[in-house]
Amino acid sequence: MSIFSKIAAGEIPSYKCAESERFYAFLDINPVAKGHVLVIPRQETDYIFDLDDATLAEMHIFAKRVAKSLETVVPCRKVGMAVIGLEVPHAHIHLIPIREESDMDFRKPKLQLAAEEMKALAEAIYTHFNAQ
Repeated sequence: MSIFSKIAAGEIPSYKCAESERFYAFLDINPVAKGHVLVIPRQETDYIFDLDDATLAEMHIFAKRVAKSLETVVPCRKVGMAVIGLEVPHAHIHLIPIREESDMDFRKPKLQLAAEEMKALAEAIYTHFNAQ
């Protein structure tokens, strides 16, 4: 079982931003920008393009709802999306609030945000997501 599966199952704590029966979204604990969210399918699949078409489409629609909530909570020009998938063997989408393209540079030093700030941010995104 991957670390992301354990997070979605509640076995490992996370800063939950949104959830459904099939998907889970939470704050990245090593964010490249404030509000960096990971969206995962609850179904454990390593490579995002190994998901069946319906699941992949539904995951993107779920991610869109998360992004819309994210952009209301974190000031930004847009929410960028990236799929890399090399660090954790569980398909995931990165949603990152951006003002410019360099905000999505995964090579830059990661932010260290206080637990209280992460909790408040996740709760605000979760509240907006559920109000949609």
